Parts: sequence; structure tokens; C-alpha cells
Amino acid sequence: MSPLSRPPEPWDSFFKELDEAVDTTVRLDCIGGFVVTLLFGLERPTGDIDVIELAPRAAAATIMELGIRGGPLHRKYRIYLDRVAVAAIPESYEDRLVEMFPGAFLHLHLMALDPYDLALSKLERNSQKDRDDVRFLARKVPFDLDILQERYSTELRWQLGVPKREDLTLQLWLDAIREDRGMNSN
Repeated sequence: MSPLSRPPEPWDSFFKELDEAVDTTVRLDCIGGFVVTLLFGLERPTGDIDVIELAPRAAAATIMELGIRGGPLHRKYRIYLDRVAVAAIPESYEDRLVEMFPGAFLHLHLMALDPYDLALSKLERNSQKDRDDVRFLARKVPFDLDILQERYSTELRWQLGVPKREDLTLQLWLDAIREDRGMNSN
């Protein structure tokens, strides 16, 4: 994971302005490319911060008004907050959150899903970018495939609209990771 104490620019200035706009502690649970790039070091462009939870809700309106796509901070920094309304996330993800830049901001706490939860959050969409992110995480961490499979089975599968499709997607991911590692797929 990234040893950075502060996010690089323009992220740092963006978050400083959000931090100054609130007078209470605010937790942003972040997923997506923002986490994969800033916390784990994948070099690829990203212009948004996918957020699945902002707490407390009273501060969420202020944060989103400033940071949303098309909002004042987006126009200024060319990055924005994206509130993800529909994302399948392992049910106990909050127990495993990691603060990305502890102490960097007075009020904001940018929390990231752990790498297994982050990978599983990409399962339903399964775009090429998602597959590339998962392959990167599998190499970087490196993944224990039993943990990935167990977390899927116990915390995520029951939430999915078409679990048999996602079973197949996960199996394809596992096979690709094993192939990448030079292992048999069984």
C-alpha cells in the first residue's frame, strides 16, 4: 500500500477544500480506480473518487454539493466525487476499512476497502478496466485466492441479482490469476 502521508495534487487541494467546508468528522468510504491508483500504486488515469458511503449524512450534502461532477471543485480541479448508489460490496467491508491518509485532514477521513473487497466490488460490472485492476491487485497484494473465494461465497454472492453469472466471472478471474502465476487452474 501507498506510504504517502498526503495525496498528490490535485487530490490534496481538492480534499483540503472539502475538509475546510465542514465542521464535523466526515468518513468517505472509497472504492474504484481512485483507491487502486492512490493506495496501491497502479499507474492509470482516474478523475473521480467513487464513494459508497458518506457519514454523517448531515455533512454529505455539503461535501457532495462542492465535490460532485460539474460542481465548483470539479470545475477548479477537474476531479470529482461520484456517489455510487448501486454497488455490490461484501457485507462486512466496514470492519476491514483502511484509512488512506491518516491525519492528513482535520475533518475528512478517506477510507478504502481492503484489496479483496475492492476487487469483489468490481465483479458485477467486470469491464476490461475492472479486470485489469483486479489483476494488478492480485499481483500487488498478492491475493490469497481462498480468501477471495470465501469472501465472495459468504459475504457477497447472496446480494447479487444473477449469482450464477458472477460465479462464472469469479471463476474466470481465479483462472486468469492462476495462469498469471503459472499455476494450474484446479
